[in-house]
Amino acid sequence: MSQQPVTAAGTPEAEDVAPASARSGRPLTIGQVCKLLGGEFPEISISKIRYLEDQKLLHPRRTSGGYRLFGSDDVERLRTILRLQRDEFLPLRVIRQELAAGRGQEPRVVAEDAPEEPPAQRGTTSVALRTPSAGLRTLEQLCEETRATPQLVRELRDYGIVQGRDQAGAIVFDDDEREVVRAAVELARYGVGGRHLRVLRSSADREAALLEQLLGPALRSRNPERRAEAVDALETLAATTTRLKHLLLIRDLRRLVA
Repeated sequence: MSQQPVTAAGTPEAEDVAPASARSGRPLTIGQVCKLLGGEFPEISISKIRYLEDQKLLHPRRTSGGYRLFGSDDVERLRTILRLQRDEFLPLRVIRQELAAGRGQEPRVVAEDAPEEPPAQRGTTSVALRTPSAGLRTLEQLCEETRATPQLVRELRDYGIVQGRDQAGAIVFDDDEREVVRAAVELARYGVGGRHLRVLRSSADREAALLEQLLGPALRSRNPERRAEAVDALETLAATTTRLKHLLLIRDLRRLVA
């Protein structure tokens, strides 16, 4: 008699195990969570879940044998994280703040007479340009936090993807550059190196130059109100152009799988 494949926790991995366990309220193994959410998030993987746990975004309990078990709250938290990444393109540090503020725990309540969100902002990326990047770290600390190799960081610096800044004779990196390196580490798993990322850097430079051309004079105004309005417009434009770029990319990629 043939045996069913077994998960690390020792339970059969039949196609209906994850949904059945979820309906019963029993904890799920990491493999079952991947099966449960795979339809909604095709990019999900065991390694990605482990990475999110390493980043302190997930806290599944462990069995005496060290296996992860995910309750319904853990699964919903993971679903929220994946949605914020996919739909709003938020970096992990911002997602961590959103979760700490209670996002995804309770349904959003909108008053009946509340104005509808403007179409131009619906579904766009949240861009907080007023919040400065902080938290400087050395190369060693950067590699420890992102799991990047020093060679990868040097390559990213050589191609202008990250720059760092000199502080007391040492090169340090801020939060924004840390998130860039984290993304580069993820891409490196697919063979994407610093030289491949030059096209993304060039695209970002051109977009920044376009927005500066549109709003530069207002951003440099001595009138505080005019500057504040310009920053609002800049955040909206940045979010909208990012969303448009994402939609154009998805449109082109669909041709590969058609």
